[in-house]
Amino acid sequence: MTKFPFLKQDFAASLVVFLVALPLCVGVAVASGVPAELGLVTGIVGGVITGLMPGSSLQVSGPAAGLTVLVFEAVSEFGLPALGVIVLAAGLLQLAMGALKLGRWFRAISISVVEGMLCGIGLVIIAGQVYSAAGLKAPASGIDKIVRLPGALVDALGSTTALTSLAVGAGTIAVVVLWKKLPKKAQAVPGALAAVLLATLASLAFSLPVATVEVEGLLGVIQPPGSGAFGQLAHPAIYGTVLAFTLIASAESLFSAAAVDRLHDGPRTQYDKELMAQGAGNTVCGLLGALPMTAVIVRSSANVHAGAKTKASRVLHGAWLLLFAALLPSALALIPLPALAGILVHAGWKLIPFGQIASLWRTHRGEALILVVTAVAIVAVNMFEGVLIGLAMSIVKTAWEASKAKLEVIDKGAGPIQAYLSGNATFLRLPKILDTLEALPQDRPVELDLSGLHHLDHACRTALENWAERHSVAGTEPVRMTSGTEPLQVASGT
Repeated sequence: MTKFPFLKQDFAASLVVFLVALPLCVGVAVASGVPAELGLVTGIVGGVITGLMPGSSLQVSGPAAGLTVLVFEAVSEFGLPALGVIVLAAGLLQLAMGALKLGRWFRAISISVVEGMLCGIGLVIIAGQVYSAAGLKAPASGIDKIVRLPGALVDALGSTTALTSLAVGAGTIAVVVLWKKLPKKAQAVPGALAAVLLATLASLAFSLPVATVEVEGLLGVIQPPGSGAFGQLAHPAIYGTVLAFTLIASAESLFSAAAVDRLHDGPRTQYDKELMAQGAGNTVCGLLGALPMTAVIVRSSANVHAGAKTKASRVLHGAWLLLFAALLPSALALIPLPALAGILVHAGWKLIPFGQIASLWRTHRGEALILVVTAVAIVAVNMFEGVLIGLAMSIVKTAWEASKAKLEVIDKGAGPIQAYLSGNATFLRLPKILDTLEALPQDRPVELDLSGLHHLDHACRTALENWAERHSVAGTEPVRMTSGTEPLQVASGT
């Protein structure tokens, strides 16, 4: 026991994480439009492969609700066989980024963009899974899912089968929510698992007319990508999807790592090594044709709260998933699809950061706007472009705030007019600067002092020189620009 001093705690925690992960692995796979067993494969790889590697000792990886929308879009566009190629390429990119020590740079991504991404994903998941809960086919685009939802619900009210299916989904959500109010001993069984078990028992006991999970068998769904799948690399569009998988999975994993570090006093995450661990896991998942993985905060927090001390707990959870998939795969066929839809609706709801939106609106409205725009763009356009829009807004906002320039004009009535420009003068502040300078009298000498500038970009320098050349009328002393004794940084371009 001295070699494994925390075996008892890690063993107990692994069982809790397994029970939390099982319904989520299956639910995420079904919501992604792939066989349920592929979710288990990714969970197994996340535990056994990624779990063994250095990086974050208590973080647990597997299929995540946050990638559901992206996977569904990829499978719809390129087909299931190409999913393995996309995940493989994303994993190799993660390995390369980790080797190049780029992991820490993901911490520089605006938290508003990440929260907006999760919010947009949550909205699309909720809307899409309501259709699944009713046994209806969901529209392809995120905006259509939301716009057509009222009409779909009206149609469902006229169908006994749809209403029964919705009732199972709603009951599942109610159990998950209310389970937290039960005594602590009852909560030893995770709410999501309890909800799925109760929905399954009710469906069997009352012979409810609801769809259940289709089971193909673990070996039947593992299909390494063949030459036809690799042939998809001839389509340029697939590279945008690979990049989206890489960036979003990496950002979600590393932000999760930071959150998990705040939950325990153990070793801190080594971000570059964690990125390589995620890359190794996704490379294996790609070779098996499975779902992509990320670190998952739900499983990770359950692992910490269950008393895990070392990475043994997450490795064991992967072993339990493997045993279940090998010995009890037929049990999946009993699970009602609306129950899994209910689990995903609840997971999508938890992705929406209501508290952060309200807090940001009170303190940093610009950040709140970035969050909301990112979420709306993901719903209205697609996942990848929505995130790019959010990142672009974040960069523009940062550039705007960094380019604070102050122009002070002193006119004593006689002698030259003195203008003092300080701060960071960039093209973003140029219109306001020029408006003030061009309003100065043209028949008076002007002295423009630039010694207070920390940065002057090329566009601003050129505009100021052009203004100085043409401002004064004939017979008036030309504008005199001085930069003092401080060195002035002049950018070579905008």
